[in-house]
Amino acid sequence: MKNFACPKCSNKIYFENVECLKCGSALGFDATTLQMALLVPAAEPHRYKLADRSGGTVEYCQNARYAACNWLMVANDTTGLCPACDLNRTIPNLAELGNIEAWRDMEQAKKRLVYSLLRLGLPLVSPVEGRGKLAFDFVRNATTGHKDGVITIDVLEADAVERERQRQRFAEPYRALLGHLRHESGHFYWALLVEDAGMTKTFRKLFGDEREDYNAALARHHKDGPRSDWAQQFVSAYASAHPWEDWAETWAHYLHIVDAVDTAEAEGMEPRSQGLSFGALWPFRRTDVYRDESFATLTNRWIPLSAALNSLSRCMGHGDFYPFVIPEPAYAKLNFVHDVIRSSVRHHHGLRVP
Repeated sequence: MKNFACPKCSNKIYFENVECLKCGSALGFDATTLQMALLVPAAEPHRYKLADRSGGTVEYCQNARYAACNWLMVANDTTGLCPACDLNRTIPNLAELGNIEAWRDMEQAKKRLVYSLLRLGLPLVSPVEGRGKLAFDFVRNATTGHKDGVITIDVLEADAVERERQRQRFAEPYRALLGHLRHESGHFYWALLVEDAGMTKTFRKLFGDEREDYNAALARHHKDGPRSDWAQQFVSAYASAHPWEDWAETWAHYLHIVDAVDTAEAEGMEPRSQGLSFGALWPFRRTDVYRDESFATLTNRWIPLSAALNSLSRCMGHGDFYPFVIPEPAYAKLNFVHDVIRSSVRHHHGLRVP
C-alpha cells in the first residue's frame, strides 16, 4: 500500500480516512485514480467536487453511513454503491448485536484486497460470458470458501478470539481476514488467468492435476493431515491438499509479498535501502511494485524484508510477521502467478510489464 498525503496540507493520511486530522478537509478514496481525493462541498447536500479536477459531482458510497466505507462514486449513481461495495452480494444483518463492527472489519480487509487487484490491473468482472463478477457473501454461521465467483466469509472470522481458536484448531501459523480474502480470490482468478487463458498444461506441471476429486482430496487432508513432504514442496500445509488449494495459497502469498514490499518502500523501511549487511544498497527510486518489478527483483527485495520484520516482531515478544519458509518449488509457483498476472495485463491493457 502506497503512502497517502492530504492534498491540502500534506499531512500523512491513511487509506481509511474520511478527513484530514490536521486541517479537517473532507477526503475520500477515488477508485478511478487509486488516490485519496480532497473534496470540496458542492451546492447539493452530501455532494462534493474533486478539488484537483473539474467535472461532475461525487458522493460517498451509501455504506459510509455505517462507517464501513470511504470510497467515492458518481453522484446519483443508481446503485448507491462504490465499485468495491457493489461486489457485495450479502452483508450481515446489521440489526444483530456486533454485526456492524464485524462487517466494518470485513469491509476494511476487502477494500485492501480490491485495491491490490486494481493496482495489479486485474478485472473484477470476468470478460468471459457466464463467469460473472467477483462477489462476496458476508454471513454468520457459514463455511468460508469460494464457489462460482462468490467468496463467502463467516462473520465469526472478524472475531479475534474465535479466529485465534480456529487458527490453533487447524494448526495454522497465520490466520487473518485479509488472508482469507486473498486466498479465496485466487479461486476466482484461476478460472480467468489459467483455465480461460489456456495455461492449464503449464499449471499442471507445477501444481498437479486439478481434475483430481476435490472433495475427496479435502476430506483426506482434514482426516489424515498434510502430506509428509509438504514443507519441501508447498508454501503452506494446506496447499498440499489439492492443486486448486495450492494455487489459492500461492496466489495469497504473492499478494502478501507484493503489498508488503510496496508498503515497506512507501514507508522508507526496506532493509536493502538502509544498506544492511544482508543486502546491497537499494537504488533510491520509486517503483510500482504491482506493475514494474520482475519476479527476481521482487523476491530479492522480499527475502531480507521478511527476515527483518520477523526479527522486529520477535523483539516485541510477538510471533513472526511472516511465519513461513518458502521452498524452491514454491518459488517456481509464485513466479507462475507473477507471469500469468502480467500476461493478463499485457493482453487486456496493452501495457509493457516485465
